[in-house]
Amino acid sequence: MAKDYDVMAEGCPSRSSLARIASKWPALVILALRDGPRRFKEISRAVGGISNKVLTGTLRTLERDGLVAREAHPGVPPRVDYALTPLGRSVLEPMRALQAWAEAHAGEVLEARAAYDARLGAQD
Repeated sequence: MAKDYDVMAEGCPSRSSLARIASKWPALVILALRDGPRRFKEISRAVGGISNKVLTGTLRTLERDGLVAREAHPGVPPRVDYALTPLGRSVLEPMRALQAWAEAHAGEVLEARAAYDARLGAQD
């Protein structure tokens, strides 16, 4: 029997899922993995500005939530690949839509910020 979840309800588990995938680093890591498995350094290069510590934590959290799978390969040096799970792939369509919106409207958002800041500056 499926539970009814409501992201607007305080304490609903769906809220933490939304917060996780909608935050900066997890969203970018998910997008970085959209074309298939990648190694840690490949993800790091794809997601500009992320520290190794933050990337490690983000990958662990996404793995814990079932969105990313970690596969270790024996050898010297050992190799670890990260890939989206089927659950992780299911979030790609909305993530791609958010990416497209952000890229298409970045100029408008910057203009709105500048206008807002100018209004605040005029009030001082």
